[in-house]
Amino acid sequence: QFVNLCTIHEDTAILLWIVGVAGAWDSPWPCPQRCECLHELLIVNCSSVHMTSVPEGIYAKSLHLNLSNNHLKILERRQFSNLAELQELDLSENMLSIIKFEAFLGLRRLLTLRLSQNRLKIIPLGVFSGLLSLRLLDISKNEILIFLDHTFRDMASLQKLDASRNDIVFISKLAFSGLLNLQELNLDRCNITSAPALALSQLTGLTRLQFCWVGYTVLPNNSFRWLGWVRELTISNCPWLGSLATKSLIGLNLTSLTLSYCNLSSVPYVPLQHLVYLRYLDLSYNPITSIQPNLLGDLLQLQEFHLVGGSLQKVEPRAFQGLVHFRLLNVSSNQLSTLEEMAFHSMKTLQVLRLDGNPLTCDCRLLWVLHNRLDLDFDGVPPVCALPVYMQGRTFLDFSAAEVPRLFTCRQARILNRKPQEVRTDEGHTVQFFCQVDGDPTPSIIWVSPHRTLLTTTGRIRVLSNGTLEVRYAQVQDSGYYYCFASNTAGNDSISISLRVCGSPESSYQNHSPQFFLEGWNLAAIIPSDNPTVSTSQGIPFDMKTLVIVMTMGSVSFLSSVAVCFVFIFFWSQSKGKIKHTAKVSFVPRSAAIATEKAERAEANMETAKLTMRL
Repeated sequence: QFVNLCTIHEDTAILLWIVGVAGAWDSPWPCPQRCECLHELLIVNCSSVHMTSVPEGIYAKSLHLNLSNNHLKILERRQFSNLAELQELDLSENMLSIIKFEAFLGLRRLLTLRLSQNRLKIIPLGVFSGLLSLRLLDISKNEILIFLDHTFRDMASLQKLDASRNDIVFISKLAFSGLLNLQELNLDRCNITSAPALALSQLTGLTRLQFCWVGYTVLPNNSFRWLGWVRELTISNCPWLGSLATKSLIGLNLTSLTLSYCNLSSVPYVPLQHLVYLRYLDLSYNPITSIQPNLLGDLLQLQEFHLVGGSLQKVEPRAFQGLVHFRLLNVSSNQLSTLEEMAFHSMKTLQVLRLDGNPLTCDCRLLWVLHNRLDLDFDGVPPVCALPVYMQGRTFLDFSAAEVPRLFTCRQARILNRKPQEVRTDEGHTVQFFCQVDGDPTPSIIWVSPHRTLLTTTGRIRVLSNGTLEVRYAQVQDSGYYYCFASNTAGNDSISISLRVCGSPESSYQNHSPQFFLEGWNLAAIIPSDNPTVSTSQGIPFDMKTLVIVMTMGSVSFLSSVAVCFVFIFFWSQSKGKIKHTAKVSFVPRSAAIATEKAERAEANMETAKLTMRL
């Protein structure tokens, strides 16, 4: 009982001490009307109470003051001079349009100032005087048009400045002078039409820059020439920006680059080549359709690649070749049907893979993902099969080890018509060769000419969209064996087709009609190149000597004819005598006043109706 009694006394003493301390903190310091005060934390919350002016009676030792979402329109000079201990001031979501000179003077310990979502159009010089300790300034979502010289000169400790979503059209070259410790600057969604290079050059400590140009379809060269200390660059929300000039990023030494919500149709390989220390690349929400092979190898330190919400249809094999530190790929919400293992330099470094949101065809090309699904991190969103239909909707984590070899299969590419084909045609006709294939996934078709060159979709001899080879205006030189190659992940197949073009005995290269030469073939295509030692009986119909003689004869004949004509005209003009410089022309006046009965008088006047002209 004695022990219990002592324990009770000790508990009572502790409780009384806590109550005493709480009572000391709950000492009656004034809390403004319609505000909520947390005395222990020295917080005064006056948000969303429809205030039209800063309340009076705020405790002088308050650390946090929230005046957001009210109807404040103006801040007077030294408005908060009695709050010397204040560390955070929130004035966002008001109607502030005027902030007078030295409005914040006296807030020498203020660390955070929020002025976002107001109606500020200009920040006069001296508004931020006295904010020597400020670390964060948020003036986003206002109507600011211009930054004048020395606007932020008294804010040497400022580390982050958010001026995004304003109407800024011009930044003076000394606007950021004095911001010696600024590390992060956000100028996103403004109306700036060119990079304020001189103004940004004042920010020698800047490491993060978020920026967007207005009206540019191409990011110009040397846009960041004097920003070698910036490590993270974000250019976003520029729906008109379609490409980057070759030297647009020269001068930067980035570790992180984001080009999102733009209009890039391809990965800007060349502008990125010099960024050898780049680790993070984000090209999300751009209409990029493919990632080409062997073009990202210069980014030796690249670890993360993001392309979310684009139009990506194919990642070519060896697309990430040379990226030995590559560990994260996020290509979610695109149009990918597959992603082959050959796209990566090595699977040993890959840790995170995001393929969700793509219409994936679950076949043998994705077997590598199934085999590594226990080691790969899908970031909580595993890939889902879209095809074939009987696997639609199943995630990659739903398949058992026994199901995988049976379901994720492919069929080797196969050419259906294997019969030998030999086609004969007369010169000038059009011939088509069909190469029907089968396989899963759908095989790709390649045609090779008798000269061992790949045939494309353009030219006189071209490959049609369905894989058919078309030879237009067939020539004798087109004769030979054409090869069709069909290939997919499971294997290859090929077939050869013989073409023989017959020409009449008198027809030769010299007598071909000109219209055949309008189809884009030249002399090099006529003479076979697979055996350069073999000579051809068909040559150029005339040599250079003949050409010179013909041109000389034609020129002499023309000049002689012109000379004879000039001599004849000269002597003819001389035979006409001297040239008269005046002439008299008779005319009949058209006057309604001359009547018929006065005809005789009119005839008398006709002699005087003459006009003298000077030539």
